[in-house]
Amino acid sequence: MKSTVKTGSPSPRGPGMVGVMDMNMTTCPASDRTDYELVTAAIAILSRSPARSADLDGLAAGLGVSNRHLTALFKRWAGLTPTAFAHCVTLDHARRLLADSATVLDTANELGLSSAGRLYDLFVTHEAMPPGIYKAKGEGLSIRFGFHPSPFGSALVMITDYGLAAIGFSDGDEKSALKDMKSRWPRASYTEEPAMTAPYAARAFDPARWQPDQPLRITLIGSDFQISVWETLLSVPPGRAVTYSGVAAKIGRPKAVRAVGAAVGRNPISFVVPCHRVLGKNAALTGYHWGLMRKQAILGWEAGLVRS
Repeated sequence: MKSTVKTGSPSPRGPGMVGVMDMNMTTCPASDRTDYELVTAAIAILSRSPARSADLDGLAAGLGVSNRHLTALFKRWAGLTPTAFAHCVTLDHARRLLADSATVLDTANELGLSSAGRLYDLFVTHEAMPPGIYKAKGEGLSIRFGFHPSPFGSALVMITDYGLAAIGFSDGDEKSALKDMKSRWPRASYTEEPAMTAPYAARAFDPARWQPDQPLRITLIGSDFQISVWETLLSVPPGRAVTYSGVAAKIGRPKAVRAVGAAVGRNPISFVVPCHRVLGKNAALTGYHWGLMRKQAILGWEAGLVRS
C-alpha cells in the first residue's frame, strides 16, 4: 500500500475548496487547479474513448501541462500512469471488478465486517444508531461538522458522540453540500467544529492509518433496511465490486433491487461505506450521488492502492 495521500496544492478559491469541474480547458489555468481538478478533467476526456487510443500528448496539452507533468501527477495521486488509469475507467475493467462478486460478499462476511482479515480495506468498527433517532429525523442528536481536503475534493465530515456519521463532497459550493447532508436529519443540531472532525478525515483518507488495532469508528443512521445494505457494502474490498441485485440477494431481499439502489444512493458515509463499488448488472458505472467522475476517480485511485 501507499503510505501517504497527497491532495495537491490548495485552490485559490479557499483552503481545501475545489472549484466546479470545468471541462473547458482554456478557462482554468493548470496552475490554479488542485491535483483532483486536473484528474477529473482528464477523466472526462479519457472516458470518451477506449484506453488504448488515448492521446496522452493531446490530453496533456488540452489541460495546459506537459505529458511528463501529467504522468507525474497521476503517479503521485493514484499510483498509476495516465494510460493505466484510463484502463481503470473502461467497461472491461468494471467487468473485471465484478468477477465473482457473490463470492466476494460471502468470503468477506465470513471474515466479519470488522475483521483484521479484510485485506486492503478500511478497518472499520460500526454500530447503528437507535431506530428512534432516524424516525425522529435526528431530533436530539448533536452533529459536529467541518470541511477538509481529501484526494477527491473538499470533503464534508460529520461526527456524533458515537463516531463518524457522514462524509460528503463539495465542488466549490460548501453551502449546497451542507444543505444536502442536513436534509437527512433535519431536526438534529449542527455545530461547525473542524478541529473535532479533522482527525476523522485524516483517518478515513490516509491508507497508512488504516490499522486493525485502531479501527475507524462509524455510526450508521438510517432505517433497518438501509443499514442492512450499508453493512453489506462494508464487506466489499477495494479492487472489487458488486451489483445492486447481488446486494439485494445477500440481504435476503432479491426482488428489492430498486430499494437497494435507493439505499445505496442515500448512504451518508461516502467512501468509507463504499457505495462507489456498486455497479449495474452490465458493469455500468451508474449514478453516484457525488458525481460519476468522482466515482471513476475513486475507483481508479483504489486500483492504484491495490496494485501497490
